[in-house]
Amino acid sequence: MSFLKIVGGRRLTGDVCTSGAKNAALPILAASIMLEGETELTNIPYLKDISTMIRMLNSLGIRAEYSPPNNVKIWNNKKVRHIAPYDLVTAMRASFFVAGPILAKTGLAKVPLPGGCAIGSRPVDIHLNGFKALGAEVNIEHGFVELKAKKLKGAHILLPFPSVGATENILMAASIIEGTTVIENAAEEPEITDLIKFLRKAGADIEGENTSVITVRGVSSLKGIKYDIIPDRIEAGTLMIAGAITKGDVTVKPIVLSHMESLIIKLEEMGVKCTYNSDDKSVRVEYEKELKAVDIETMPYPGFPTDMQAQIMALVAVSNGMSIIKETIFENRFMHVNELVRMGALIKIQNNCALIEGVKELTGAETKITDLRAGAALVLAGLAANGESTIYGLKHLRRGYENLNCKLRNLGAEIID
Repeated sequence: MSFLKIVGGRRLTGDVCTSGAKNAALPILAASIMLEGETELTNIPYLKDISTMIRMLNSLGIRAEYSPPNNVKIWNNKKVRHIAPYDLVTAMRASFFVAGPILAKTGLAKVPLPGGCAIGSRPVDIHLNGFKALGAEVNIEHGFVELKAKKLKGAHILLPFPSVGATENILMAASIIEGTTVIENAAEEPEITDLIKFLRKAGADIEGENTSVITVRGVSSLKGIKYDIIPDRIEAGTLMIAGAITKGDVTVKPIVLSHMESLIIKLEEMGVKCTYNSDDKSVRVEYEKELKAVDIETMPYPGFPTDMQAQIMALVAVSNGMSIIKETIFENRFMHVNELVRMGALIKIQNNCALIEGVKELTGAETKITDLRAGAALVLAGLAANGESTIYGLKHLRRGYENLNCKLRNLGAEIID
């Protein structure tokens, strides 16, 4: 099993660059199924999930290649295959994003039920009901979802929950079908806005980004384009917390300030100094005084992101006082708690709330990563801990962070992998 060792107690200082947003890149790669000709994507992070999606495109008859340092080139000049491979979809939940584009492009899609991190049930029913509203026939058999439609047509769709994945899948499918689709109670995450901007540049007629109502007027075709992916707000937040938890002075760039506001508000509430520089789109995180406890509730954007819950739990575990973190998005996203407790954290779980009594310091220990963001939390805890920590299960961490070990070492961390 892969592992890394962290010798804690090193104060991190310096500048660090964020990579492109994985959660923006994946649906945009899926959307390229609908584009005709050549597409070039820049600022794509080199991650396991990205390579999985590139393999997915190739399996569908689309030529896609990763070109260092962070580019992907896509040539879509052939008929798209309608069956997505079982091993790729079950390895990564985001592979299910290909369902909408394949359906809209070919009228027939056969996609396995998705896999991914075991942090909650996250049913695809919202996706499927959206496809039904557009006119698709949906059958589930032997672990596969089969979607058929002689003709798809725009519809009015009210989502029961602002699901990011369902919003993206439905708006992709609606982009190249007849008629107008209105998605109400749509998710408003920045990654959705990036997808809309990508599709619009390719010729789609979409409006309503950054709102809960998205209107898509179908067009006959989309053309290949060149597009630059936004910075990864979750990686940026993780690096910001790395500076705070090590009592350091770290500048993270580039960021989009509006994407980071919910985290910055909580860090400043704890006593961390955060200074934004509009010239280079950077944020400087400085530890100035003993950290205070803070209460947090995860919410859909623009609320506090569930993908930052585990990381900030590591930070409040070494703050002064009692913090309460309420998880409202995923029902099984406290799997990192037992590992943090092994390192000396005082945490109790009550239903969907974690009660964290801050301690003076954590202690190095052997821990195991259970999911992507839990892995980031354990790395952060290891950076702050007294002594050496050994962290197992790096496959999860590598799904979402590009060169994290190297970036932290450049800030002064002592990490052996």
